Amino acid sequence: MEDKDILNFIFELGQLRRVDHEGFKLIGVEHPETVAEHTLRAAQIGFILAKIENYNNPYEVCTMVVFHDIGECRIGDIHKVANRYVKADEELAVKEQLAKLGDLGSNIFSLWKQIENKGTVAGIIAKDADLLEQAVTAKEYLEKGYEFAQDWINNVNKRLKTKSAQKLILSLKEIHSNDWWQGLKKIPQ
Repeated sequence: MEDKDILNFIFELGQLRRVDHEGFKLIGVEHPETVAEHTLRAAQIGFILAKIENYNNPYEVCTMVVFHDIGECRIGDIHKVANRYVKADEELAVKEQLAKLGDLGSNIFSLWKQIENKGTVAGIIAKDADLLEQAVTAKEYLEKGYEFAQDWINNVNKRLKTKSAQKLILSLKEIHSNDWWQGLKKIPQ
């Protein structure tokens, strides 16, 4: 593994800032969040879910989510409707991305694969974080008038596996995305 290979991978990861999260375009969102923006909040949710689930290594879950969408640097984000017709080999893309990184690449691939297979507790929590982030984003779009965003919330609700994610998605309907800052503004007298 050479420095230039590591740097090339780092530059490639920057592509995620340019790739839109395509699914929400189906409901008319012209400028949805990027894959990088989705990944950041999903990783943060992954850490939170892991802690709530009493998983012994929340950093592992967070790291899994950080690397989960790296294949989209090369194949783009393909939403579920397009995915019905277009089959991209994301695993091949990820393998090729990581091929020159030796053990580092093998470690990242192992993390990526655990989410894809959902075969470990960490992988299940990480996938729930990915899904829950999509539901939270859908809630934000729903509040902006994109009524079909409810479809994302409904579909995610059916797929969540962890008790903590299931509980949080149920609470999602009880809260507004702007509640967090209510009462924080100070108006000078």
